[in-house]
Amino acid sequence: MSMVLRAVAATDQGLVRSNNEDSVFVGSRLLIVADGMGGLPAGELASDILVNAVSVVDALPDTGEPLQDLIAALGTANERIEAAVADDDARDGMGTTVTALLLAGDRVAALNVGDSRCYLVRDGKLQQITKDDTYVQALVDQGVLTPADARRHPQRALVTQAVQGGPFRPAGRMVPIRPGDRFLLCSDGLSDYVEDSVIEDTLRSHEQREECAGRLIARTLEAGAPDNVTVIVADVVEEA
Repeated sequence: MSMVLRAVAATDQGLVRSNNEDSVFVGSRLLIVADGMGGLPAGELASDILVNAVSVVDALPDTGEPLQDLIAALGTANERIEAAVADDDARDGMGTTVTALLLAGDRVAALNVGDSRCYLVRDGKLQQITKDDTYVQALVDQGVLTPADARRHPQRALVTQAVQGGPFRPAGRMVPIRPGDRFLLCSDGLSDYVEDSVIEDTLRSHEQREECAGRLIARTLEAGAPDNVTVIVADVVEEA
């Protein structure tokens, strides 16, 4: 038995922003969401550089070391962002978050830097499999804030690290998969404004991936969509 990922992506600039700084990639075994920062047009450039650098992994043979492959590609992206900043002072401070999922046999490697997230729905239950690199998440870890408090905190979008040409420490894990699993990768334009319970209900109640992705975007727009929003909905399917 072999397993494949069947995935679709959807993105929207939201109701407030004048441009979309998110970038997205859906390959045969690699999924990426990157949320650029640094303002127009630097944020768009940073996320685009990252996706272009990391997406090459999709076409490479499975080495059996998917986390290391992703980390190496992130290093290349970081170097290219550093070079782009050096070329233009106006780009100083630009960078991007990233969440990526790479299929390797009967497992996936999940990697993130910043606050773009990856969720898994298994047996109807939603679980977040990445951990935000944010100020409020650090306060939650210290017991200063509850997760509910963190959702309402005015500094909830303050990231503590990103891919921006300097040192960073990506967080990665391997996740065993099985047919019927559904993954969601998203920028914080979704997770900051739509409750996890609503995300879970949407992922469970819309079997068709295209419809589900569109509905997640619609949920964000209904919540005011002050930020760009990007989602990937991916199903694990058994292939004969």
